[in-house]
Amino acid sequence: MTRPYVFITRKLSENAIQPLMEVADVHIWNEEEKAVPREILLEEVKKADALLTMLSDKVDKELLDAAPKLKVIANLAVGYDNIDVEYANQKGIAICNTPDVLTDTTADLAFALLLSTARRVVEAAEFVKKGEWKSWSPLLLAGSDVHHKTIGIVGMGKIGEAVAKRATGFDMNILYHNRSRNVVAEERIGASYASFKELIETSDFIVCLTPLTDETRGLFNKEIFMNMKNTAVFINVSRGPVVDEDALYQALVNGEIAAAGLDVFEKEPVDADHPLLTLPNVVALPHIGSSSTETREKMMKLCCENIELVLINQQPKTLVNKEWVFQ
Repeated sequence: MTRPYVFITRKLSENAIQPLMEVADVHIWNEEEKAVPREILLEEVKKADALLTMLSDKVDKELLDAAPKLKVIANLAVGYDNIDVEYANQKGIAICNTPDVLTDTTADLAFALLLSTARRVVEAAEFVKKGEWKSWSPLLLAGSDVHHKTIGIVGMGKIGEAVAKRATGFDMNILYHNRSRNVVAEERIGASYASFKELIETSDFIVCLTPLTDETRGLFNKEIFMNMKNTAVFINVSRGPVVDEDALYQALVNGEIAAAGLDVFEKEPVDADHPLLTLPNVVALPHIGSSSTETREKMMKLCCENIELVLINQQPKTLVNKEWVFQ
């Protein structure tokens, strides 16, 4: 009997994929620092029963039409805006993601980015390394306090709740905006619901955690940045395209906001000559929100478990397209 064929678009830990290798023939793109070329992915998908993909892999109509045997796609992320889920659903392909296992790790990174941006940690570290620290002075690299300030969280899902929980340790006033009220966060954490306008105008720290949708694409634009406090710090750990990067650059240059901490960009990897990277009041990271060894291992294992379950005709653990049924 022919074993199912699984293609994995990045090198994963052997421990994570070992159980999957016992039930399927697994082929892995092993160039860790380079995304699988489109032409190779199109060839591999022709024979694949399952794909394990990254956010950088575009799973569109062309790719799905080239996959006559494909049963399941497991995306190594919570988000799945790289996948045409609606079309995959029409073709009877299960789409799975990795929610929950990365919530706390991503919240840790979001708050670390907030702290390092507010207190100019990266700028100060480079100041020392470059030998520019010649004496002490009262306002040397003075940043802004975090404690007792107002944090505004745009997108109060599980990661948003976890960020809010961390903010309570700094005695922050917590505002949030969401498509729907999060009563749990209000009761358990003490967060207060605010309109998007109110949140933008009153928050000292605006943390973007909203998913990328047609409605949120370009949400943070020139007008929005102009309505923020000129002392505000903007943090984005969701998706790059929710921000108009030209507008953000101008807001920072013109002093309309104080600083920005970015883990995501519209184009990834971001070019080294991107205008935002030239600014000292920008802390830029290479999309590492969930990047701890423990969490990434959990994400890998969950993806492999989801694939294995579908291949043996069982319900996957974290199904995105709930309408999917076994074919």
